[in-house]
Amino acid sequence: MNMITPARTLRIALVGNPNCGKTALFNLLTGSRQKVANYAGATVERKEGRFTTPQGHDIRVLDLPGAYSLVATSPDEAVTRDICAGTYRGEAAPDLLVCVADATNLRLHLRFVLEMRQLGRPMVLALNMIDAARRKGMEIDLPRLAAELGVPVVATVGIRRDGARDLLAQLDAPLPPPPVPLPTDTDLHAVVRRILADCVTRAHPVSSELEERLDRWVLHPVWGPLILAVLLFVMFQAVFAWAQPLMDGIDAGMGWIGEQVGHLLPEGALRSLLVNGVIAGAGSVVTFLPQILILFLWILVLEESGYLPRAAFLLDPVMSLAGLSGRSFIPLLSSFACAVPGIMATRTIQNPRDRLVTILIAPLMTCSARLPVYTLLIGAFIPHRAVWGFLNMQGLVLLGLYAVGILSALLVARIARRGGRGQEAALLMELPAYRLPNPRDLVLGLTERARIFLMRVGTTIVSLTVLLWALSSFPAPPAGATGPAIDWSLAGRIGHLMLPVFAPLGFNWQICVALIPGLAAREVAVGALATVYAIGDAGADTDQAAMLGQLLPAHWSVATALSLLAWYVYAPQCVATLAVIRRETASWRMVAITAGYLFALAYVMALLTYRLALLF
Repeated sequence: MNMITPARTLRIALVGNPNCGKTALFNLLTGSRQKVANYAGATVERKEGRFTTPQGHDIRVLDLPGAYSLVATSPDEAVTRDICAGTYRGEAAPDLLVCVADATNLRLHLRFVLEMRQLGRPMVLALNMIDAARRKGMEIDLPRLAAELGVPVVATVGIRRDGARDLLAQLDAPLPPPPVPLPTDTDLHAVVRRILADCVTRAHPVSSELEERLDRWVLHPVWGPLILAVLLFVMFQAVFAWAQPLMDGIDAGMGWIGEQVGHLLPEGALRSLLVNGVIAGAGSVVTFLPQILILFLWILVLEESGYLPRAAFLLDPVMSLAGLSGRSFIPLLSSFACAVPGIMATRTIQNPRDRLVTILIAPLMTCSARLPVYTLLIGAFIPHRAVWGFLNMQGLVLLGLYAVGILSALLVARIARRGGRGQEAALLMELPAYRLPNPRDLVLGLTERARIFLMRVGTTIVSLTVLLWALSSFPAPPAGATGPAIDWSLAGRIGHLMLPVFAPLGFNWQICVALIPGLAAREVAVGALATVYAIGDAGADTDQAAMLGQLLPAHWSVATALSLLAWYVYAPQCVATLAVIRRETASWRMVAITAGYLFALAYVMALLTYRLALLF
């Protein structure tokens, strides 16, 4: 046997079926000591973390994408297979495979365990959710199961603080020998049935009455869609109602920072750069962080609770109207947070045409980057009043914008599919057990999202706002010039050049200027407007983020604001989304088609909205 020494870093890989609790176990082991990237040459997400065992051994752990089989049917499964087999280029083979299986669903998960055994690599089986199995009356003979499989077996509970104690003890022990592969013609299903008969008993009848009762409501053809609609409605109402106090606090803090910097520095270019460029631009975007995190919190809760696969199953008939299957639902829901992971999630769709159409419509899902723009315009132009005594009008408008995006996506998918669902198989998917979301996993997920957003603010957004400040400040107006100084700047000239194209939509030249950096990151448009109007209005040199919402109604009509909202429902996606479409499809043609049809939709819908608003 190979002995592990404290001087050596042990490389392990967590692998298992989707919904086995693998990621919860990864979070339990690594905590915040984890990083997310992509595998070299692929768009598959790579999660890696480090931790130290009780005896001081340094462990490097990979959380591999979920897989149902080593006979890969998606890029995720192909990466998992190649890394476990030690054949993935640029990635060293793991020293130990930790195969995670749901103890409550061994009939499904043990077949994959047997496939992993065939690789002939050192391996440990972690029976996760062992507590839930015991509550269901299942008694699993772990020593006998280990003897049958030829690998060590440990019990884990990924949502408990000490739920990985037995696994950590196993990692402190010598590496187990590689298991002996079964003969190539072995019927794995027959082996699974024999192992279950020998190693699993039920002390009393399985009690799943509560779960079955919930599914009778959640999957009901009438009540199920109604429950989903209520959940989404409450989610969008919460984005406004829950976030407002936090947004007010951040807004006041950024205003105070701008005021202090303004007092410390003398009048001049440096003061204007820091106050009107960096603080006003970045601060106006940071203010919307609470709304983005609340949206992510809802999506994480729905995913962790086991509800998302049920929603996908429930919406299969609805998706069929657009020529798709329920498999497209989860990637599209992920696109509400960000289109980039949503497009990457389409790898689970086996039918190539369905996958391509889902990628095509994912940008129409209202991503979190639109929220700052929506919030700014809705707050400035939509009255903050109750509807029917308990509903928030601003929340209803926000929900309407999301609904328009969804309906448009279904219509585009229907046209792209030209009817029929192609050869996509009937929707068959595992419905995981209901479970309470683990607060630790929610906190880690939100922390990672906040870190990514703040890094984006500190790099892309600040860089673009500083660039826009420079374009808005130089060249300076000549002596004796009248009118705002920004009219003489490069940004002003660019905006006036674009104006003939966008004037029919009701846009002014300041909006035209803000559209350009919005292509790099959509939320930058808010910072761009703050920068442009901060420079264009004499004496407004502090707290521009807070003043912007009050400033816009004096410069724009309601019709212009509604037109801009319609533009951002369809606007051509940010560069990052177009880049991931290129990577996922390996086609510049798809990038051109996506950008082209989105621009056409945005222009036509903004034009119609503006004209109708002027009429009514």
